[in-house]
Amino acid sequence: MRDLDPIFSPQSVAVVGASTLPGKVGHDIFVNILKGGYKGVLYPVNPGADSVACVRAYPTVMDIPYPLDLAMIIVPPKSAVKAVEDAIAKGVKGLVIVSAGFKEIGGEGAAIERRIVDMCRQNKVRLVGPNCLGVINPLPNVRLNASFSARMPKPGNVSFISQSGALCTAVLDFAADRDFGFSKFVSIGNKADVDEVDLLNYFYDDPDTEVILIYVEELQRGQEFIRIAREITGGNRPKPILVIKSGRTSAGAQAAASHTGSLAGSEAVYDAIFAQSGIIRVQSIDELFDFAIAFAYKNENALGKMRRKVPNGNRVAIVTNAGGPGIVATDMTVVSGLELAKFSADTIEALQSHLPVTANVHNPVDIIGDAAQDRYENALNAVIRDEGVDGALVILTPQSMTNAVGTAEAIVRIAKRSHKPILCCFMGIVDVSAGVKYLQENGVPVYTFPESAAKAFGAIYRYAKWLNRQELAAFRLKHDKTAARDIITSSLAAGNTYLGELAGIHLLKAYGFTVLPTVLAETAIEAVREAERIGYPVAMKIVSAQIIHKSDAGGVKINVGDAAAAAQAFDEIIANAKAYNADARIEGVLVQKMAPAGQEVILGANRYPKFGHLLMFGAGGITVEVFKDVTFRLAPITRNSARLMVRGIKAFALLNGFRGKPKADQGSLEKLLVALSDLVMENPEIKELDINPLLVHPDGQGATVADCRFILESLE
Repeated sequence: MRDLDPIFSPQSVAVVGASTLPGKVGHDIFVNILKGGYKGVLYPVNPGADSVACVRAYPTVMDIPYPLDLAMIIVPPKSAVKAVEDAIAKGVKGLVIVSAGFKEIGGEGAAIERRIVDMCRQNKVRLVGPNCLGVINPLPNVRLNASFSARMPKPGNVSFISQSGALCTAVLDFAADRDFGFSKFVSIGNKADVDEVDLLNYFYDDPDTEVILIYVEELQRGQEFIRIAREITGGNRPKPILVIKSGRTSAGAQAAASHTGSLAGSEAVYDAIFAQSGIIRVQSIDELFDFAIAFAYKNENALGKMRRKVPNGNRVAIVTNAGGPGIVATDMTVVSGLELAKFSADTIEALQSHLPVTANVHNPVDIIGDAAQDRYENALNAVIRDEGVDGALVILTPQSMTNAVGTAEAIVRIAKRSHKPILCCFMGIVDVSAGVKYLQENGVPVYTFPESAAKAFGAIYRYAKWLNRQELAAFRLKHDKTAARDIITSSLAAGNTYLGELAGIHLLKAYGFTVLPTVLAETAIEAVREAERIGYPVAMKIVSAQIIHKSDAGGVKINVGDAAAAAQAFDEIIANAKAYNADARIEGVLVQKMAPAGQEVILGANRYPKFGHLLMFGAGGITVEVFKDVTFRLAPITRNSARLMVRGIKAFALLNGFRGKPKADQGSLEKLLVALSDLVMENPEIKELDINPLLVHPDGQGATVADCRFILESLE
């Protein structure tokens, strides 16, 4: 038995706190289980009642003379402790605490929750909640509606996880309106024990779950979530995961010393988690269901097994009986990362043979408003067989001669024969309702508007790309870990939490970064001497822990070409720094060999307590915070992730040989991103860092660190 079976598929349930008063949560949950047709045995527990809803009540769970799998606890926090003790003594293996007043209010409530969790873990009892809606399993062999939602959803192959109980009731109403079914439905509330990671593990092994939907407010176990989610979405038995995350508009970026710290935030962390896990992030409940309908779409393959329909590519054919919606679908297709398929000559000839001369036989195919079901069937048959078509969108608008049911039947016949996804848009409500119902009953995704169909197709295409991604071999990198640890431990021992460029380049050099000859000069005479030793031209930069953004302070001079210029640059840098911050402690001026020309990029990292280090890559230089053209991933990253980071910025075109310029050394960039991931994983005291700019040279010539900064923080 799996550890969450007693919660989702119990043979017996006790409702502790079952009330005789309608409208009370304890009454409604008990009645919902009873009226939902629960297949097991149900016991109300109420010391002050002889019966609840005509069912004999027991004073405590200890008085129930039969074995018990699950206890639903609906009593105040102080009473919940005794209820949990009794349930554990009775031998239950699953608990759901619906009541509120625990961790979410702090103080005594939080202490009670910790005590209950300790008891459960000591006795290997799994707990959902507290402060949750409950759990629902509508499958025919269970029929458990252990929640205070009166609506039992229809059975399906989609499982839903929500941190919000209030959202669950709205989702259930929404699902009923769309005739949408579930395998499991759970509200996890405070996540005192069972959380998203536990449920993902459970649903991965659940044969009745094919698609997983999650509403997330906050994750506690980021790295574990990525591990299990990657296995689920891209392993040997792939299942799509769709997530809606609250608080998208609140970026939560920090007031930080580094560009990375100021650009990164909670949303960047979650975007990185989802990108690394193969998870599809949606923007709304409406979109969540639009996509889920498409992902739940399966057909029987030649071996008699059900297979999810995902496209092999992004080339879509559109068949419509109205020009306007076809144009809308075309526009949304492009926006969704798809493209209109170009038909072969054979396909065009087939279309011409079946359609009137007024029809448009090129994509989008307009079969004209008077089209009956035979015209739809012939057109769809022709385009779906084209080797240059990866899937189809079928749009129907109700006309006086339209047969919505007949058209739906024709679409289903073709869909059952084809391995390619076919998504439909039957516009309207009353006139097309029978056709919509037929499509839904036969598992063909159908939408009210063409935009929804096109966006859903784009989502299943993105998932198909994830499934078919190439796994690159890991880089074999060698690092001088001892040298790096010495720099960090000695800096912290000396009370230095800010590492400037001089110490920073030694740290980066230990991890394979190419750095430039650099010397600290405390006087203009020293600056000239070192510049002549290094060789002109040189760059000169202020060194002060209080002046982190050197350019803002006028603390940088580049292409200094001779002794006179070096002496003058030294004096100007010092004067500018004092004017910028009179209280700054100035250590001197760095004299550094000018780097060869290259494309400016930024690499960075910022540490988050629950998730570890968030890595950043983007277009570098002084405009990084203006354009914010950056991508993020959580460390550790693979070579695949590094490649996606490099190719994920808008400025990638500049790295890829834009307008005749040489292609930048992308391979070196990918290797350095993985090395940076290693650096922060092996040196967790690094709180923030920027390498900005890193100058990327033409292909095969590597990249050079032009500037860097580190913020350290002791973990003791």
